[in-house]
Amino acid sequence: MINEYEKLLVGLDDADWASLSHAYRSAEDVPGHIRTLCGSDDEAREQAFRSLFSSIFHQGSRYSASPVAVPFLARIAVAGPAAAREEAMWLLTRLAVDWHDEYDVTTGINVTGWRAAAAEVGPEQLLPWYDEEVAAATDPDKRARAQELRDWVAAGNSPDSRWSALQSYDAVLAELPGLLVLLDDDDARLRSRIAYLLAWFPEFVATSLPRLTTLAAHDENPVTAATALLAAGLLGPSSMARDITPYLEAEDPLVRWAAATALIRLVGLDEAPADPGLVDRAVAELAAAARHSFERVTDYCEGDLHAHIERTLQALPPGPDPAVVRETLDACLPRVVWDHYGFRTRRAIEELFPTPQPHPAPRYADLTTAQRQLLGDLAGHRHDWLVRSSADRLRERGLPHTQEALQSFTGAGRAA
Repeated sequence: MINEYEKLLVGLDDADWASLSHAYRSAEDVPGHIRTLCGSDDEAREQAFRSLFSSIFHQGSRYSASPVAVPFLARIAVAGPAAAREEAMWLLTRLAVDWHDEYDVTTGINVTGWRAAAAEVGPEQLLPWYDEEVAAATDPDKRARAQELRDWVAAGNSPDSRWSALQSYDAVLAELPGLLVLLDDDDARLRSRIAYLLAWFPEFVATSLPRLTTLAAHDENPVTAATALLAAGLLGPSSMARDITPYLEAEDPLVRWAAATALIRLVGLDEAPADPGLVDRAVAELAAAARHSFERVTDYCEGDLHAHIERTLQALPPGPDPAVVRETLDACLPRVVWDHYGFRTRRAIEELFPTPQPHPAPRYADLTTAQRQLLGDLAGHRHDWLVRSSADRLRERGLPHTQEALQSFTGAGRAA
């Protein structure tokens, strides 16, 4: 352990980790992983992060150990080793808000609804039901199992993911005042990460919104500026539209995309008078973004900018030209270079190649523009597993089904 980071871990061993749980039962290993984050062994640190992601945040689930780890991760994000700070920030973000939670990336998180749902499935509400299960069980084994679950709930746990996730969300909410210093950090990636995190805490808006608008206006990094701008649009009232509208003329296309996305959310608020001209301008900017080859993106929608455009268009208020919306959606379909999970890729293959190719197969140059775009994105995709996961669909349609074959077919000649 590097001594200068010991102060970040004060109290780590005071928690009763053995009584806490994560995806693999006892959380006794969590303090060791957190301590390793502050060490000097890069390989061990990476393994510790992987272990934490798969245990206290397992495929989106949070556990009793998750909120207890939050304060230490926050300290590491602010003042830990340079190599650990960004990953600690990302783990904090995922502990707070995950893609399985009840939010929509185009309209912001519904914390009020989340809290109401979680209140119905908390330990106090569920305990009487478990008491009845124990009383009604006649088989000794079933009774013992029911008693075990009843005792677990009585200890302050809930089997409902909405309740357990909210405990981690609230733990991160408590750390936000201390994390605000990252808005002024020298590392643009950390500034972007805190701006993204703030987008999901409307209860902190009085403090965060002025800071986000300042960051959007003055940060020279386009990813940070775009992240902060959209965060402000997700948190702000409808009157924010007049402050965001000028960004539709920004030089950087990512900032213009963020402004358009934010404006569509703002003009869709119940109290907002519809401005057809402004909505049309925003949709036109999304149409331009759908055809743009972005070299960098924000964290929204897991970084899949074209999927984000699709979801934004689906949340449009009435009014925009349906033909323009349809053309924009069509332009998004083959753009899979930022697809992380393969869902959009597989859908694009099925829609753009609905039937097998004739034999002999047409040349790449003879395919439609959208077909060429899809295969070109796959040929140069950074995640070669995406092609492997789509190989059967490609093979069934008589298309190259390995990244090497796609590179040869498209003439891309680029490594994954």
